[in-house]
Amino acid sequence: MFGLFKKFKSGLAKTVAAIAAKTHGIFGGRKIDTASLDELEEALYTADFGVETTAEILTEIKTAFRLDPGLQGRQVAELGAAVLTRVLAGSEGRLEPPAGTAASNPVVIALIGVNGSGKTTTAAKLGWRLTQDGRSVTLAACDTFRAAAIEQLKSWATRLDLEVIASRTGADAAAVAFDAWQAARARGRNYLLVDTAGRLHTKGNLLNELAKIRRVLQKHDPAAPQHAWLVVDGSLGSNSIEQARVFHQSFGLTGLVVTKLDGTSRGGAIVGIWRELRLPIYFLGLGEQPEDLQPFDAASYARAVFGLDAAPARESFAV
Repeated sequence: MFGLFKKFKSGLAKTVAAIAAKTHGIFGGRKIDTASLDELEEALYTADFGVETTAEILTEIKTAFRLDPGLQGRQVAELGAAVLTRVLAGSEGRLEPPAGTAASNPVVIALIGVNGSGKTTTAAKLGWRLTQDGRSVTLAACDTFRAAAIEQLKSWATRLDLEVIASRTGADAAAVAFDAWQAARARGRNYLLVDTAGRLHTKGNLLNELAKIRRVLQKHDPAAPQHAWLVVDGSLGSNSIEQARVFHQSFGLTGLVVTKLDGTSRGGAIVGIWRELRLPIYFLGLGEQPEDLQPFDAASYARAVFGLDAAPARESFAV
């Protein structure tokens, strides 16, 4: 738990620093006042926590402040973290083989999203993480529209000792998915991770290609893909909500991976996406290294954002 929390705290450092700067260190040892509460409200809006979540946090803190005018900044941080944890209840995705999946079939995870969101990197990091947990993995390079995506995935696969099935640029992405599924099953792999395109000539073309990949996979296994995760760039803030809505309506998402949170001060957007779509958050991208892809933990996230230390240890979970 404490190792996980350390990753969250370092990965969300820019969001924490931005809040601290706008509130002049409200979460230190000093007493709060009405001016510092106004500063906190502005900081939460700037970090993209949204109107509803910001209002809930401020309401809780103001109620406590009325009861205890000597309220300290550290107590304010604890209250804010508690509200965030409550808002995010049920948001933690758990990667488990779904009931009914044949033991001989790979569990398919389709990674979806626009170019630049980090899909290809996430596919490789997720594959590495699964192998570290004793699972076997095949990667499918189905972003055949962008030549760099195929080479990028191959490069990561070589670096992390992962198996990848790929074809040439411009090849039929669904055919690559078909071949990759057959290879994964023949070799007894536990997971098939499908990296998809993020842009074609029109949005309609992209959505049609994603639908074709789904149809081809379902010829092998009617349950595939068991997971369809949207990979979103956390630095986009609240703008990522509309992106998630479009993909969810067209493809039927089952979860989220939020990337690049180490490079943004707008780490609150996670909360808005959860409130809007109620899609579980499986992983956060908190840095460049493979181990920086971390399973989402609501309490660690909430405490890290408010500059707190880790909560007392609780039962950990397996990916």
